[in-house]
Amino acid sequence: MKNRIEHDGIVKRIESNELIVSILNKAACLSCQVKGACSMSEIEEKEIEIKKDPRINYEIGEKVKVYYGQELGFFALFLGYLMPFILLISILIIGNSLGYSEGAYGLASVGSLLPYYLILYLFKNRIKNTFRFSIQKVGNLSFNTDFKIINN
Repeated sequence: MKNRIEHDGIVKRIESNELIVSILNKAACLSCQVKGACSMSEIEEKEIEIKKDPRINYEIGEKVKVYYGQELGFFALFLGYLMPFILLISILIIGNSLGYSEGAYGLASVGSLLPYYLILYLFKNRIKNTFRFSIQKVGNLSFNTDFKIINN
């Protein structure tokens, strides 16, 4: 499948109906020409909670592949980066065109991000349910499961 984002992961914990999988999020390190000059701060470990398929036995420390559709990656980027940028620029343009002082519309534009992120927080469970991860044991077939991010 070409249009998916994959991460190698390791099963950290097994709970009754969920797996906690640790993945390393690398900031485009593989394709960078100067990757040797970067520090370890460019690599971030994330833990993802994935609904466990009862038909498959997993073990702590087992290597797995975790992936999701590329379109969900774009959706996450839209919610996290593009939409706040659009909101910020819109308030700046509207404030400038209405003749407010630079300080006033500057503060208003930054202040507009607070309700935006509050709305995202209030709808976090609904947003989480739109994302579907698949998990694949290395060398086995994959199964679709739900996920949520535990720590960023």
